[in-house]
Amino acid sequence: MSRDADPARTLLELLWRHELPPRKGGRGPRQTVSVDDVVTAAVGLADREGYDKVSIRAVAAELGLRPMSLYTYVPSKDALTVLMVDAVAAADTPIPADLPVRDRLIVVARQIRDEFLAHPWLFEVPSWRMVLGPGRMRRYERQLAAVADAGLDDPEMDRVIAVLTQFATGNARTALAAVRSTREQSDAEWWEAYGPVLSEVMPAVDYPLSTRVGAAVGELYQAPGDPEGDFDYGLERLIDAILPG
Repeated sequence: MSRDADPARTLLELLWRHELPPRKGGRGPRQTVSVDDVVTAAVGLADREGYDKVSIRAVAAELGLRPMSLYTYVPSKDALTVLMVDAVAAADTPIPADLPVRDRLIVVARQIRDEFLAHPWLFEVPSWRMVLGPGRMRRYERQLAAVADAGLDDPEMDRVIAVLTQFATGNARTALAAVRSTREQSDAEWWEAYGPVLSEVMPAVDYPLSTRVGAAVGELYQAPGDPEGDFDYGLERLIDAILPG
């Protein structure tokens, strides 16, 4: 089977291109950019305009290339997406080994959250069975190293990373939703419009806890919630539960 006829091999060789011997030149026009350039352009486009704007044609235009010529670098948008995700993961900085294990876990969770906040389009791409490239594998290695001396067995170490990832991802989704909502209408404007009507239609006597806690939260945050504070509070409680006695 030829290399081009084996999609799995093609994708893996693209992902691990810097670890493999250079491919010998073949027929066809000389390439004027690199696969790295293509991936960087696609990530930049997704960051600016969203994942739905990423296409072979649009990325080619970013690079000043004809659309069909981009297929000499990547075989499809799906393959390009895998390369984009791996490139983002590769940008993670090392986790200092001299930090206490608790602080290392905080770094793990915060890096994940920050990644989604910086690249919201990641929510739109599949994360299950994402093909593993060097960026994702190096990050996973660092994450495991962060918890390796916490007294957990191997499956528990993997679960810790999974739970921290799910928590950080969920909080990032809420934080992004809050940012998008306030761009359309500030929290103060929203409450000015809905607050008086709500006080008329909702009998406070039937919702004593909701009324009391909601008022306290609104006064404290000047908003319906506080995703950043929720993250810090929840992460501390989560790590309390993770780390053995």
